[in-house]
Amino acid sequence: MDLEALKKNPKTTYLAETYITLEKNEAEMMEMAKTDPAMAEMAKEELASIKTQKDELMAQMQQIVEGEKEEEEFPNEAILEVRAGAGGEEAALFAEELAHMYERYADTKGWTWIVVDESKSDLGGYKEASFEIHGRDVYRKLRFETGVHRIQRIPATEKMGRVHTSTASIAILPIRKKTKFEINPVDIEMETSRAGGKGGQNVNKVESAVRLIHTPTGLWVRSTVERSQNGNKMKAMAILMAKLEALKEEEEASKYQTDRKGQIGTGNRSEKIRTYNILQDRLTDHRIKRSWHNLEKIFLGDLDDMMDAMNNPVDPNAKDEDGE
Repeated sequence: MDLEALKKNPKTTYLAETYITLEKNEAEMMEMAKTDPAMAEMAKEELASIKTQKDELMAQMQQIVEGEKEEEEFPNEAILEVRAGAGGEEAALFAEELAHMYERYADTKGWTWIVVDESKSDLGGYKEASFEIHGRDVYRKLRFETGVHRIQRIPATEKMGRVHTSTASIAILPIRKKTKFEINPVDIEMETSRAGGKGGQNVNKVESAVRLIHTPTGLWVRSTVERSQNGNKMKAMAILMAKLEALKEEEEASKYQTDRKGQIGTGNRSEKIRTYNILQDRLTDHRIKRSWHNLEKIFLGDLDDMMDAMNNPVDPNAKDEDGE
């Protein structure tokens, strides 16, 4: 391993410096054994001890580095975006139900759930909303939730008893500490507004809410969670970086889609992944061809069984209970 790189890593600095000190002691002991044969036996024992210490230190540093690599691939921070799709107000209500479902699941995992921005419909559902989630294995657990979710039910306002189908899309965006993107400041437009909602008198008097637009792609993000404009700008920038990385990964995935037999879907938010059939009390995941019953428990955040099943092999010839 590169000792210089290990010295620069705050998590391994002390271990690397101790390792280097042992190397110096080792060299001195070997030199002493050469020049003074009488010390050879003692030097042999000391060199064996130094080697044991070096091996233990290297193993610790290796473990730390591997842990960092894993955290980079599966970070413990992510953004969950929900957006109403087809179905008008019913879709917005479904989007809100999905958001609450994931919030309850996050609570069972001891994760931190923060509202970044939300846009309500006339009946109180979500036109769109974004949330920041912090906690162990956040992205590992949620990474397969990206896509279109649809619900089939009879709305409370439906007088003829007809079943309506509505959709909402979910996007899970990992927030990585090391980003592959460099954004040119001239490509960013910033708009400010009053945040509104909770936060005391200051929130309605100062334009603290921030909206960032990446002009080359048209992607935009909005943050209202922080009390200061600068805080929201930093939060929005982190989310924008996550969106740009997700866009790049999505484009790359579409190029090699035929080679992704062992993976679940493309990670594309336009891909239909699940159906929630209220009349049959059944949730079906169309990618792994499996269904679960008791939607009441599922909407209360009981998602562990479903999350674990995402890692099971997909049978390409199987049909789910919807025949798809």
